[in-house]
Amino acid sequence: MRFAISIPQFVADGAFDPAAFRAYVRRAEELGFHSGWTQEQVLSRSPQLAPLETMAYAFACTERLRLGCAVHVTPLHTPAHLAKSIATLDQLSCGRLEIGAGSGGKNRPFPAFGLDGEAHIARFTEGLRLMKALWTEPEIDFDGRFWQLDGARMEPKPFQKPAPPVWLGGGHPNAIKRAVRYGDGFFGAGSSTTSAFADQVTVLRRVLAEAGREDFRIAKRVYTVVDDDGDVARRRASDGLASVYGTRALDDVAVAGTPDECVAGIKAVAEAGAEMILFTTFGDQAEQMERLAAQVMPRI
Repeated sequence: MRFAISIPQFVADGAFDPAAFRAYVRRAEELGFHSGWTQEQVLSRSPQLAPLETMAYAFACTERLRLGCAVHVTPLHTPAHLAKSIATLDQLSCGRLEIGAGSGGKNRPFPAFGLDGEAHIARFTEGLRLMKALWTEPEIDFDGRFWQLDGARMEPKPFQKPAPPVWLGGGHPNAIKRAVRYGDGFFGAGSSTTSAFADQVTVLRRVLAEAGREDFRIAKRVYTVVDDDGDVARRRASDGLASVYGTRALDDVAVAGTPDECVAGIKAVAEAGAEMILFTTFGDQAEQMERLAAQVMPRI
């Protein structure tokens, strides 16, 4: 079992604290977390730092901690630009980068990015294929529906060979099939319950068996709050989820409560099939990370 942690990314204008950020990511490394993760939300009411730049800063503050984004909404990017940024970041970190990729769904504000939103899944999969070609092929000839390259080159390639691990998610069976076809791992969404995640893993394992794949990882984001008062923890989780999703209909997706209650909830996620758990906390992130490392993780 591996554990990951969300790194500080929600920062109001002028409020970024470099010392506190450095202390947080270095402490995550000291506590033995496998990786730290960002998110991507370009247009939002919440003040959120961009993932690539945040990871670059975090890489400069650490030596071993892997970092990733769950997820880059890749159809909103030009594949060549995103592939170049990712390859550069993997080189600068000496191969500590993880890649999460998602289609973003059909309700994204596509016109803000010069897109009409049509065929967004086709754009998503073609973009992934093009990025992988740019990372692995010395000379790229690519005749796609959306992008065409003739004898193009991109150097340097990523530090990790053939490329950094690519994580995909999604609850629909077709999305799970895409994860197996194009990805190296499946990332269960934080907005899905443990029961729904278990169902997704059942489908995933069947698809993996049919594809003959064994080199594949399974993870899940878990919204978590630990407190000596379980009711306080659950209220904080409910408030946090409402701020993220704009609804209180998702209260049952969080693992929140006393340390004993959180241990039971996280064990259930592991038993559902998660090989890595990404803790996304509400409240004091540094304090929550310490409690998870001391009171929850050793008991899983």
